[in-house]
This record gives sequence, C-alpha cells and structure tokens, in this order.
Amino acid sequence: MTTTTATPRPPALDAERAELLAALATARASLTATARGLGDEQAGARPTVSALCLGGLIKHVASVEEAWTAFMTEGPSAMRHDLPDGVTWADLAAGTAREIPRWAVDHRNGFRMLPGDTLDGILARYAKAAARTEEVVASVPDLSATRPLPEAPWHEPGAVRSVRGVLAHLISETAQHAGHADILRETLDGQTST
Repeated sequence: MTTTTATPRPPALDAERAELLAALATARASLTATARGLGDEQAGARPTVSALCLGGLIKHVASVEEAWTAFMTEGPSAMRHDLPDGVTWADLAAGTAREIPRWAVDHRNGFRMLPGDTLDGILARYAKAAARTEEVVASVPDLSATRPLPEAPWHEPGAVRSVRGVLAHLISETAQHAGHADILRETLDGQTST
C-alpha cells in the first residue's frame, strides 16, 4: 500500500490581502523585468551620474522587503538603527561621524553589486523575500495590527505602522524603484521593461 503525505495548503487569502499582494507582485515584476537578458557586468554598470546600478537597485529592494517583513513579525527590533557611542544623527548626516554604524555601511552597499554578487543570486534572494512576505501576510491575523516604528530621524517619535501600511509602503517603494530601473536599463542599451 502506498502512503502519501498531504502537503499543507496555505490559508486562502481574503480579497484585500490578495489585492495588496497582487499589486506588490506587479511592482516586483516591473522591477525585475528591467534586468531581463542582462549579464552580471551590465547589471553592475552605473550608466548615469548616480551610483545606482540595476543589480544593486534590485538588491536594495530585496533588502528593504526583508526588513519590513521582519518588522511585521518582530516589530521595531527587526529594523534597529543604533548609533555608536558619541555619534549623533547630525554627525552621520553631515558625514563627520567618527565611526559609521554597520547598518549604514550595509545600506550603502545594498545599492551596489559587490564582488561575488551575481544577478542570478540577487534575483533568487528577491524571490525568496517575496515568498516570505506572502507567507507572513497570509498568516497575520489582522492587517490593521500595528507595531511601533524604530527610533530614527525619518520616523516621527511614537509613530506606528500597520501590516496594511507596510504593504502599501512596499508597493510604493518597489514601484518607485521600478521607474528608476527603467531609466537605468534604457541608458544601458535602449531597452525598457515593457
């Protein structure tokens, strides 16, 4: 007799979750389409006056999505922005900090393709981040549930964000960066994502 093990099915999504995740998937697809057909060298090229490259931009968006997804489950501890002793936000903004925090270095490097980075690896990381986001959104009991935002000068003191708000932010940021990516791709070889 053959025994089969049933694979657990993910919970059915309500209409709002399905719509939000579909909008995010559309924005992701627009972003990743800009890299279609490129090799690692082209994905790492910086064709404009900025430091942006297509591979780095996708890497950044993957990192942002990973962080916000962790925020949905863990709260502000998932997105800490601690400063070294004696360093202020003003020092950091002015470029006069005597020590740069690791998270700031990681953020800066998130926009670049570093030695060892490949476009395939970046795209695989992004797909993994997307799958995790969808898993978390399907499992949270309430899209209105809020968590306090971490202390940072770009957040109002005491501000909170709901799961719904996180999804809206991810959709907005991903779509914005898809537009940046289109410009980069067109500058590289005249192609766009459409």
